[in-house]
Parts: sequence; structure tokens; C-alpha cells
Amino acid sequence: MTHIMLLAALLPPALLWLYIWKKDPQKEPTKWLVKATLWGVAICVPVAIVELTIQGILFGGGDIEFTNLFQSTANAFLVAAIPEEAAKLFALWLVLRKNPYFDEHFDGIVYAVCVGLGFAAIENVGYVFSGEEEWVGIAVARALLSVPGHYAFAVLMGYYYALYHFVNRSMKNAVLMFLVPMMTHGIYDAFAMSASVDPYLAVFCFLALIAFCIKMHRVAYKKIVAQINRDKM
Repeated sequence: MTHIMLLAALLPPALLWLYIWKKDPQKEPTKWLVKATLWGVAICVPVAIVELTIQGILFGGGDIEFTNLFQSTANAFLVAAIPEEAAKLFALWLVLRKNPYFDEHFDGIVYAVCVGLGFAAIENVGYVFSGEEEWVGIAVARALLSVPGHYAFAVLMGYYYALYHFVNRSMKNAVLMFLVPMMTHGIYDAFAMSASVDPYLAVFCFLALIAFCIKMHRVAYKKIVAQINRDKM
């Protein structure tokens, strides 16, 4: 059973990892892709410590039951989106700052996705193995929503990182490489977490989350195409 649970947790990020790898016209060295993925794995523990600390300060210890939208939204942004995307951006910078193979626009997306999916893989394992009897439902839900969410956040981060590095080293692009993935992550989590506030609100949050995910992935795909086309010029 443990092997099946582990497969259910790791297969979704692995498939998305292979998808972005296949999209790359000029393949990056495997060693550097693995390095980026492992950095995504490595930041999980410090991020978890930061998140638990912030959560304890804001909401106290133990399980949290959100009673209003302010609490769920604050948790989405302050506890989850900001620490996680900041850590991913730092990991991406560590991977790319002395990487001689970072020489194309699409490379930013490739390496960012490796970092994001390394993080998502470990997070997914934690959620699936903590699900007990409900692990199948958790694995399916996260395979359809959460893991692709981390993938999309990473595409957006990598897009603006490469834009800053290759096109225009402006303050705007420097801010966007963190702000855009952080905001999309925060909005995603706000919809997901606010569903527990009220059963009637849950229906709206679920529909809004699906619509937001569709829009987010369409935007991410356009960013992928844009960077591939830039590299053809």
C-alpha cells in the first residue's frame, strides 16, 4: 500500500516535469535539472518551519477552523503563498546565478518548473500520507489541482525571471517575477481555504477555483509559447 501511495503522490509532478522537459527545444543538462528539482525539495523543511511559525503567531497552535473570509485569505497569502514563492524564487536564483546553460528565454521556465515540482512532490507526499483512509481522494484532488497549480506558478515565475535576465532588467520585471506567482498562488489558496468557512460559500469557491485554474493554465501556456518563440528569433 505504501508503494501505491508514494506512486500516487509522485506521479503527477513527475509527469509535468517530463512535459516541460519535452517542450524544451534545446534540452538542458540532466545534472542541472536534477539540481533544480533537489533545491525545490530542500526548501520544503525551512518553508514548513516558517509557515508553522507565522500560523502560530496569527492563529495560535493546533488545527485551524476558519470562521470568516479574512482568516482564510490571510492564511492563504501570509502563511502559504508568500513564504513558498519567496523560497522558490531564492532556490531558482541559486540554481541560475552561475549556470552556464541558462542562455535561452525558455530556460527560465524549465528551471523554475523543476524547482516548483520538486517542492510540490514533497508537499504531495506529506498530504497523501497524512490522509489515512481518505488518501485516494486527496491524491486525486491534488493531482488535478494542487500539483498543476505549483506548475503554473512556476511557469509564471520562470517567465518573468528570464524576461528580467535577458530582455529588460527593470524594477518592474524584478517585482513581477515574485509578485505574479505569489498573487496567483494566494488567490488559488484563498478560494480553496475559504470553502471551509460556509457550506453555501463552498459551492462558489469550488466553481471559482476551477475557473481560476483554467484561466491560470491558459496564461501559463501562452507564456511558454512566447518564450519558445523568442528563442527562435
